[in-house]
Amino acid sequence: MDSLTQIVLGAACGEAILGKKIGNKALLFGAIGGTIPDLDVLVGSWLYGNEIDAMLFHRGFMHSILFSVIAAFLLGWLFYKLYNSGKRLNTTTQKDWILLFFWSLFTHPILDCFTPYGTQLFAPFSNYRVAFNNIAVVDPIYTLPFLICMIVLMFFNRASNTRRIWLKWGIYMSSVYMFFTLGNKLYIDSVFRKSLKDSTINAIRFSTQPAIFNNILWYGIAETESTYFISDYSLFDLKNRFLNFREVPKQRDLNPQDYKDIKDLAWFSNQYYSVYKIGENEFQYNDLRYPLLDLDNPNTSVFSLNLYKDENRLNMKPFKPKFESLDDIISTLWIRIKGI
Repeated sequence: MDSLTQIVLGAACGEAILGKKIGNKALLFGAIGGTIPDLDVLVGSWLYGNEIDAMLFHRGFMHSILFSVIAAFLLGWLFYKLYNSGKRLNTTTQKDWILLFFWSLFTHPILDCFTPYGTQLFAPFSNYRVAFNNIAVVDPIYTLPFLICMIVLMFFNRASNTRRIWLKWGIYMSSVYMFFTLGNKLYIDSVFRKSLKDSTINAIRFSTQPAIFNNILWYGIAETESTYFISDYSLFDLKNRFLNFREVPKQRDLNPQDYKDIKDLAWFSNQYYSVYKIGENEFQYNDLRYPLLDLDNPNTSVFSLNLYKDENRLNMKPFKPKFESLDDIISTLWIRIKGI
């Protein structure tokens, strides 16, 4: 999920492990642990000269269970050595620090698994991308109550029971909402199946996910032998069906058999993608797991990449959002959430 949410969750882990011993500093160190896996964005840019390789490195090994374990021991040992001196001598143990970093590191990729992006939880042993698709990458209803609880508890003494109560409330509220999104996902999938049947679409497979910032408006894509079909549905729609399916061509202006980079991007997109030629040596790659800004225009994917030929490979230009402003997208989103 977004960086703020991971910071909040990491801070909660720090508070749960070391809050009684070191107070608000536990929130800080937990937040650091919760941020570290996303540093793979920077690491990828350092390791690779190709932007596609750098992007695919994100949510890879640094989001794996193995990394959480290894980094927890290394960081736990390091921070214990740095902290355990002077007046702080013997106020904490090395085990405390290992547990703090393990839980703040480990919960980060676990939380990411619920989003549509995909997380290589079992790297380097498997490149399978875990994605439950039940919550958006940014969802204020999950994050804000949790954040408020973390802020409030900071004003209480580290030994206060009230501090623990606020921690529990933050964890409980976010967890209850997460369970709601899981149940909602099951309901949406059942609605999508019925909608495909009613529309006589013989789908090989399908995928659904919530639109950004909410869990009310959902986007669905179904694959047939020759094409994709897309639609959206709000819980406030008068009919509990995905209606007005639009057909999206399986455009392949670059063949994955000819370009390994397209094959890798297709893996990243779980094979829901299209590639359009837009210039002499330029192409637009659309990740169709994500909604289209205009359902009638198959080339308006929220997550699209501008590719270009770079010697014997493909490379990509820096990612830019398709929408003009955040206000515009929120306004459009709000209108559709209210239902039809």
